[in-house]
Amino acid sequence: MKQFEVPSFYRSPIIGKVKAQRKLADPRKKDFSPSELTIGNITFIIPRHFGFCYGVENAIEKSYKAISENPTKRIFLLSQMIHNPDVNDNLQSYGLTFLQDTKGNQLIPFDSLTPDDIVIIPAFGTTLEIEQELRNRGVNIDTYNTTCPFVEKVWNRSEKLGELGHTLIIHGKHEHEETRATFSHSQKNAPSIVVRNMEETKVLSEAILGIVSEDQFWKYFENKTSKNFNFPEDLLKIGVVNQTTMLASETQEITDFLRETMILKYGEDQIREHIADTRDTLCYATNDNQSATYGLLENEADLAVVVGGYNSSNTSHLVELLERKFKTYYVKGASEINSRDNINSFNIHHEKIEQLNTFLPYKDQLKIIVTSGASCPDALVDKVIQKIVELHHPNETVENLLATLNL
Repeated sequence: MKQFEVPSFYRSPIIGKVKAQRKLADPRKKDFSPSELTIGNITFIIPRHFGFCYGVENAIEKSYKAISENPTKRIFLLSQMIHNPDVNDNLQSYGLTFLQDTKGNQLIPFDSLTPDDIVIIPAFGTTLEIEQELRNRGVNIDTYNTTCPFVEKVWNRSEKLGELGHTLIIHGKHEHEETRATFSHSQKNAPSIVVRNMEETKVLSEAILGIVSEDQFWKYFENKTSKNFNFPEDLLKIGVVNQTTMLASETQEITDFLRETMILKYGEDQIREHIADTRDTLCYATNDNQSATYGLLENEADLAVVVGGYNSSNTSHLVELLERKFKTYYVKGASEINSRDNINSFNIHHEKIEQLNTFLPYKDQLKIIVTSGASCPDALVDKVIQKIVELHHPNETVENLLATLNL
């Protein structure tokens, strides 16, 4: 696996050593059981896999390379590099400016760009329409294009499926940058439709089976289909791909459900003619993060803390998994932990920050799960761990407690 040149302030003295030990002991990642790290009277349960993935490290390396190689040029990010506020804020501190927000709203008009400007394409990729808009203005978007290779893998698979006459079913959030980009690429080659969850998939299944009317179909999928989508003709032959940060298990569930739908309509002997096998498009890093989180669920703990940007899709899915069993707090960093009784935690269901008056239980020995999303630097996880240790051991210095670690 390639080693990326990521700024040292993103690295961590605690988590970095834990990961190095696990990598040495289990280089092929066959063991998804968590590690335990005891500091003072707290045992932190740390998943086998979390934090920066290949695509994120690639994007960060290229972004800082653009800064160092172009000291006299204007440098723009098409939108947020990744969904982490600390990373984006740091890049902006070097003078980088966003052209769009995460919803695709224009912050700086494209017609203000010149061929001398540098535009960085984020890890999520972008639409074909935006690519063409930038190229028409003479902007070089290839040198610092940080689109994740696993996102591009989905695009390439979509193209091949389209050539074989499949309609693309994209499991994702239709407003998310990556899904907008994937939709743009897929609809060039094939009819495409976005489904967010099993609820929408069941409606799609009923449309395939002829149970729902055309009006009912468009009620659910208006603005989520490609131009000139033909109902029901474009539902005869399908393939499922996903926004790489969605729950892989949910993508598989959606695929299996639609496969059963096709069997019901056409019979088992005709199934290969009506739905493609697309398991090879699932992102390895998302799979590893989620498998490691399932490993956490096999443990007992007093609470769980998930660290990451609040608009990070993959991080919100980790919260979704952990809160099935544990009291789970979702923070962007240690600054959200005010005291052992007070914490600002993001509620993924209401999409807002809540100030909660319960956090660390008043007991001597604590067991706490700590993890983070694929766009979160390990250094932020370190700071969260240190803040918790400081609150639970007010009469001891964090430095002294960390000095006892055998890492």
